[in-house]
Amino acid sequence: MRSHEPRSSSSCAACKFLKRRCIPNCIFAPYFRSDEPKKFAKVHKVFGASNVSKILTEVPEEQREDTVNSLAYEAEARLRDPVYGCIGAIALLQRKMVELQFDLAIARARLARYTANSSSSAAILNDRSGLTTFSEFPAICGGLIQSFGLSSSELNQDGLMNDLSQFPYIF
Repeated sequence: MRSHEPRSSSSCAACKFLKRRCIPNCIFAPYFRSDEPKKFAKVHKVFGASNVSKILTEVPEEQREDTVNSLAYEAEARLRDPVYGCIGAIALLQRKMVELQFDLAIARARLARYTANSSSSAAILNDRSGLTTFSEFPAICGGLIQSFGLSSSELNQDGLMNDLSQFPYIF
């Protein structure tokens, strides 16, 4: 517990900021050390010293350090984004998480398709009962050889070439 730690003779950051004498049982002293003046300045600017003092007296002593850390985070977020504060940061992270989940789903689908195609190709290569001759190869490819002379727009119009989502490309 930080409140029972011995303090140096210097004032806490809150009392220095408020230009008052720091008393031995100062409610701010355990949480706003003298070497962290910006922390209290931000909290004071957003919430006010009186409100922070009221909050700290209402919160149980074992939860005060977490409360001060939360107030400091919220104050910094509110100063960076006055309209949304920490909710803006949360919304941004949630949006990013949805995008990453979507990307992961696409990657898993591509991987599944690729492994299915490679396993079926391996099964075809290992199955020697239905070997085709080289002369039968163009007919089996379904017009793939003829498509080499077409442009990409002609290929897409004819449906001979699918989009890149079929292949496991890493972007």
